[in-house]
Amino acid sequence: MRKFRLIFLSVFSAAMAAAPCLPAQGTLERVFPERFGRWNAIGSPSKIKGDEGRAQVFAESGLTDSVASEYSDGTQKVVVVLRQFRDPSGAYQAYTAELGPDMHPSTVGGPSAINQERLLVLLGNLILEVRPPQNPTTNELQQLAAMVLKHSDQAPLPPIRTHLPSGFSDGTQRYALGPAALRSALNSLKRDEFTNLVSEAGFASGAEAMIAEYRNGKDSAGLLLLEYPTPQLAEQHLRHLEEALPPAAKRAGTTIERKASLLSLVLKPSSAAYGDALRSAVTYETAVTWNEPHQTVTDPPLVTTLVKIILGTGVFMVVAVVLGAAFGGVRVLAKIFFPGKVFDRPEQLDVLQLGLSSKRINSRDFY
Repeated sequence: MRKFRLIFLSVFSAAMAAAPCLPAQGTLERVFPERFGRWNAIGSPSKIKGDEGRAQVFAESGLTDSVASEYSDGTQKVVVVLRQFRDPSGAYQAYTAELGPDMHPSTVGGPSAINQERLLVLLGNLILEVRPPQNPTTNELQQLAAMVLKHSDQAPLPPIRTHLPSGFSDGTQRYALGPAALRSALNSLKRDEFTNLVSEAGFASGAEAMIAEYRNGKDSAGLLLLEYPTPQLAEQHLRHLEEALPPAAKRAGTTIERKASLLSLVLKPSSAAYGDALRSAVTYETAVTWNEPHQTVTDPPLVTTLVKIILGTGVFMVVAVVLGAAFGGVRVLAKIFFPGKVFDRPEQLDVLQLGLSSKRINSRDFY
């Protein structure tokens, strides 16, 4: 029993050592470093009571904890906020919901955005926010992000974000894995007339959405992508979305098309040509895997294989004939030289009789 306990403790310790260092719920305060660069923590981190106006989207994103801490370099102060979500997909939804058209990619690295008021950095299932972002240097912000990243879940982000064509307006990209986030995205991008599509998007069936605004000179359009687990679900919701599409939007050039499991909606393009060009730029490819056996260059030619099969069959036939002739010859010779001693021994032959005739069967009659 003691040996079993030692084995169990060894396996458990190894598993714990191999597991990523993720903050448990209620322990997000421990992720904040005591200092980064020249900035030292002031007091202890404190819980954020609520996020007015964002509670519904954050709840849908799986927010588990939200903590803030102040840092000072002796003359200036910065506020650092950390928000923890169940997984990176939920964190990515909340991160894009926080973006604005005045935010641009930062030099901190990774998915990040900055304006005059704050810096947002997506780090796995954590969102790092720094206010104001001008006080720390870029190296100090990169150092802080690297410290926080060690405590995050670094699973891959949703693949649908890579399907958006490049060239969208900064701060307009939005990811949605639920109706609250998609409705918020449409409202923030001034696409309120399409909010009735949210109920037909099919989030209960596992749909994911990605939306962004595009502008190129005088041309403009919105692009909404909806990805489903199967092409059948995509076709089903395509019909529902076409019925729910407002007539005014159809007259304005809004169209829906399906490619495998992906639906693309070009929202009110400035011209049909620009809408077609935007849809054709969607980076979505499907792959078909053929698992049937096939001949490769290293396989022998088909004629050679058939010749070997014929030769092998002939060899077995010759062996069968030789063994049959040998067995028959031995039997004939035994009957000639040893009659009634090897094979034909009537005294040892039993005959089963049904008794249908009064005449008894003599075993010698068989020889």
